Order: sequence, then C-alpha cells, then structure tokens
Amino acid sequence: MPHSNITPETRDRARKLRRELTKSEAKMWNLLRDFRPRGARFRRETPIGPYIADFAWLSKKVVVEVDGDSHETDHGRARDRVRDAWMKNQGYTVLRFDNSDLIDAEDHGFLEIEKAIGRYLNDH
Repeated sequence: MPHSNITPETRDRARKLRRELTKSEAKMWNLLRDFRPRGARFRRETPIGPYIADFAWLSKKVVVEVDGDSHETDHGRARDRVRDAWMKNQGYTVLRFDNSDLIDAEDHGFLEIEKAIGRYLNDH
C-alpha cells in the first residue's frame, strides 16, 4: 500500500527536477538555505498532491515558486491559478517570484520571504 497520495511518476519527475535546477532556482535555493539556522526547513522540488513545488517547508505549509517565461502566457497563468487555489485549499501559503526578480533584486526576494515566514523563524 502506498504511503502517500504521490504517484511514482510524480516522485520520479521531482527527482529529475532536483538534478536540473535553473539558475534562478539555484539562487532561490541559496536564499532559502540562509533561513536554515533560524529553523526553516525548505526542500527542493517537493511533490505535494498532484503537483511539484519548487521549494516547500512542509511542516509550516509554505511553498515558494520561481516562475520562468512559461508562466507569463495566458495558459501558464491559468495553470498557476488552478495550482495555487489547490495549494491554498490544502492550507499552503504560496509565494511566487519571477526569474528576473531573483536576478535583478535578490535582496528584495529575501526580504519578502522573511516577511512571509517570520512568525515561524526561531529568532521571533
């Protein structure tokens, strides 16, 4: 009997995505790792139900997404709305960042994340 509602296909895809981080995802991973000493435990490419979150702190139900060009189309935005609604219905907070935000304003991204997760960090 499976131990979760995650399909083997979704698990395999998540493993593959963990090996192939984009430049922006790598920047985000470095930002999120800076929160680790303060108690944040983010994971990369984490299956949640039928979706794979770019980054997730499962115990606090926080998801961080890094969006590339495919998210800027009508189809991409519609998929994101459905996905975000599903995540929120499961109790998750979803934070989205454009690739360009991480390249051009990394400090701003850090501050936005800190603001969103501050109540969970050890120093608060």
